[in-house]
Amino acid sequence: MPVVSQKRQVTLPLEQCEVAGIKPGDEYESFVSRQGSITIVTKRKGAAKGLLKGIPVNDKVSEDESLESAMQR
Repeated sequence: MPVVSQKRQVTLPLEQCEVAGIKPGDEYESFVSRQGSITIVTKRKGAAKGLLKGIPVNDKVSEDESLESAMQR
C-alpha cells in the first residue's frame, strides 16, 4: 500500500496511472472536497478550449468560491 513520505509526496500505483493516462512529467491539479477526498486531474493542453464559450461571466463570484461550489456537487 502506498504511503505518504515525510515530504508529503505520494506515489501513484502504476495500474492507476495507466488507466488514467498519467505519464511521468505530466502536470496535474489536485482538489480536496469537504469530506476530505482528494481528486487528481491531469492537465491536457487544449482540453477545455471553447468549453465555456458563450457562457456569461459572474464577476461577483471569486475563483475560490466557484471551486468550492463545484466541489459540493
